Formats: sequence, structure tokens, C-alpha cells
Amino acid sequence: MTTNKRVLVTGADGFIGSHLTELLLREGHAVRALVQYNSLGSWGWLDAVDNADKLEVVSGDIRDAHFCQTLTRDIDVIYHLAALIAIPYSYVAPSSYLDTNANGTLNLCQAALDNQVERFIHTSTSEVYGTARYVPIDEAHPLQAQSPYSASKIAADAMAMSYHCAFELPLSIARPFNTYGPRQSARAVIPAIICQIAAGKKEIQLGDLSPTRDFNYVADTCRGFLALAQCPEAIGEVVNIGSNTEISIEDTLQLIRELMASDIVFVTDEQRLRPKASEVTRLVCDNTKMVEMTGHLPQVDIREGLQRTIDWLTVPQNLQRYRAEIYHV
Repeated sequence: MTTNKRVLVTGADGFIGSHLTELLLREGHAVRALVQYNSLGSWGWLDAVDNADKLEVVSGDIRDAHFCQTLTRDIDVIYHLAALIAIPYSYVAPSSYLDTNANGTLNLCQAALDNQVERFIHTSTSEVYGTARYVPIDEAHPLQAQSPYSASKIAADAMAMSYHCAFELPLSIARPFNTYGPRQSARAVIPAIICQIAAGKKEIQLGDLSPTRDFNYVADTCRGFLALAQCPEAIGEVVNIGSNTEISIEDTLQLIRELMASDIVFVTDEQRLRPKASEVTRLVCDNTKMVEMTGHLPQVDIREGLQRTIDWLTVPQNLQRYRAEIYHV
């Protein structure tokens, strides 16, 4: 993708979206950043982004089809990240996940088609695979809806791909594995661990430590998005973004303890446990397709990525935005 493109990032106020917005600005693109409308006028994590001449922030909601038509006018490339993503909250409010993730994606795809957008990068999630039936997980792995969240994303992915097949929308589906790094929500396991240690707690409250994940540093995930947008061969394809490495939650905890020189003790918090059949016990990415199509490889290993995350989270003004004593669903 050449510079000077007019780019829309939905979900730009979130964890990955804010990092992607910054990367696109550094690459010279004009970015229209969608943040979820709120009466406080908050831009989420974009509040921390320095003012940029090529940044336009728009407040709104992808659940409104009319709004999406206006939002996507005069746009060359869409990176669609806006979604409800917290798995525990999807047990509480499943209808809102389907409305935002599936219907919101429908609204954006139709608007992109009507406004003749050049490229559409739709964001999926490794959660759609469920617990691995084989490893590493390639794009042919069966989809398994083990939570209302993953079901809503399977529906969103299907809707997005249908617009490519039926209407030739130039769309790719990016399927990131477990992205982590600065600005990630405290409901996620890595910031939950770091925040509790940084807050001086003697015991750390976590859920099940046995599941394994493929953790991918946020900068590598964002570079993967750009690589897909620059690859014509990726149109009509689902492509994993991951590190091809596997680590358990327990080993992740031990590594963070080592990096932070902590002797904190682990305690099981029952409210952090997923229902048994809903827990995804193993995720490991096969990124062969991404590498062969784009040449993109992750550059930040787990140890370096965790250290960068620790360094950011332990800055007092960053840590104060998190509440280590509260479990965030």
C-alpha cells in the first residue's frame, strides 16, 4: 500500500486500533479514526496520541447503517477492528455481541461496497478456532463456537467473506492470535498479572493457568495488518497473524514474575474461570500462509514483548488507569 492513502480504522480507540492508527500515521497515511460515541467525548486510547495533521477522529457506532455510509465516503482502505471482544461479558450480554460484531460488519461491508473502497481488512480472532484439534492451527482448521463472543465473530467473518464472494468486495480477513502489549485491557491475563504485581499485591488472582496461547506483540500484529493490505493475493483470503510459538498461562506468569523480580503467590479466583466447555485450552498459530503471501514475520519475541509491556504499565500515569483490585469482565 502506497503512502497518502485515505484510511479508515474502526475501533481506533481500542488497544490494537490505537497502535494501528499510530503506525498508519507514521507511514504517511491520512487516517479517519472511528471511536465509539460517548457523552464524555472520550477518544479512548487515542486521547494519548499526539495531535497529527493527518488524523481525523469521528465518534459513532457501526450498528447504524446510515452512519456507516457517511463514515466510509472518500476512503481508500478500511481496517475494521470495531467489536465487542470481552469473552466473559459475552456470557452476560450475547445479543449485543451479535448486533455489534455481525450486524456492524454487515453495515460496514455494504457501505464499503457502495462507496467503492479499494481494500477492506476485516479483523477476526483465533477464538473462532476453539480448542485446537491439531497444532499448529492453519486457516483450514474447523471453526468452533465455544463462547457467544466466538460465535458472533464466526458470523461476522462469514458475512464479510460473503461480500467478497457475492459482490467482489476486495476484502481480506486478518485472524490475529493473542495480541498483547501496552494499552491492553486489564481483563486480559498479561496486564492483569503485571498490574497486580506493580500494585504491590502479595497474592495474584487468576483463573485457569493450564491453557496455552500464541502471544503476539501488538506491533507485530499491526505490521501484519499493513502487510495484508499491501498484498493483492490476500484478497478473498483468511490469513492468520501469529508468532508460531506456544506458552502456557502458568509459564507466562512465571516469566513475568522473573522479569519483575517478584515472589507473588498465585490464587485461583473462581469468577475468572470460564464454563468448562467454553474454555479454549490450546491455541498455536501456523503463520505459513502469511509468510508465503507477504513475507511478514514477527520481530518481537515473548520475553522482549513482556518487558516492553512491563516498562509501559509500570509508569505511574499508565498504571493509575488500571484497577488491579477489580476483575474486569
